[in-house]
Amino acid sequence: MIGRFPILYIAEADAEDAVLSSGVLAYLVESLPNAVFTVVGSAASAPLFADTPRLERLLVLEREGRFDWIALWNQVRGTHWGLVVDMRGSTLSGKLRRQKRAVRGRDPEGVHAVEAAAAVLKLEPHEAPAPRLYVSDITQAQVEALIPATGGDGPILAVGPGVEWMGRRWPAERYAKVATKLLADDGPLAGGRLMIVGEEIDREAAHTIRYAAPRARVIELQGKLTRLQTVAALSKARLYIGADSIWTHLATAAGAPVVAVFGPSDETRRGPWKGVTVRGPRSFAEFKTLDPRLNQAIQHMMDLPWERVLKAAVRLLKERG
Repeated sequence: MIGRFPILYIAEADAEDAVLSSGVLAYLVESLPNAVFTVVGSAASAPLFADTPRLERLLVLEREGRFDWIALWNQVRGTHWGLVVDMRGSTLSGKLRRQKRAVRGRDPEGVHAVEAAAAVLKLEPHEAPAPRLYVSDITQAQVEALIPATGGDGPILAVGPGVEWMGRRWPAERYAKVATKLLADDGPLAGGRLMIVGEEIDREAAHTIRYAAPRARVIELQGKLTRLQTVAALSKARLYIGADSIWTHLATAAGAPVVAVFGPSDETRRGPWKGVTVRGPRSFAEFKTLDPRLNQAIQHMMDLPWERVLKAAVRLLKERG
């Protein structure tokens, strides 16, 4: 009988970064059935891994000050680790007793974040595991309880309009137009339901988008779910449309087909893995020339027409059958 193999996985503090590299942990779960896991994350990223199979401990590193690292050291130094995977590139992982250590350095330019994460395990780009977050039966049941029984059982179109910066916000009216066409009686998702995900702050956008479908067929979940619960909800989607945001990467981790609207974002590094990216006439380099730090209060996404996103969505639906 193969013995127990303890793995320490130190996830990124940023939740979006942690989702992008989550395929690495999933790869270890699937390829090492005798492995047991201790996962370290921030208050934002740790909950994403709460349902990981064979998870023994989930540790939260609240901050990254000296005393916080010492406190973490005291929690993990007593184990002789089979493998330490350090996505933060910390000095702590080099001081632990272990058989092997895989540590992430600075990502090379022009390499997608998923491929850069896979390189930590010395996997080739074509072997890079897709982002994946595990969802337990309990988490799935919690989400099921929030989905109305009315509205039928048609395919679900999920929309995630929320972004952290207005420069990446695509107008809610355009999401609504795309959703209306897809869910129309002659559309590819005829009779389907509309699911809206995001934070409570996205309620105004959701209020606009929800008119794309009859009230009984709208599932408004913005502000109601944790991010891991959002993965459970998005796993039900026939198609997801969203912005350059964590919601889009959560959709990818849920296994949903993804169409992402991009403008002042570098899809070569942070586009939805194996998904479709749609942008307007300007390249990322052109946006950088206009807004070098990508932090100005400019609505950069106004030049992306809704018809282009609709066309990409219809094409993806046909490809996925």
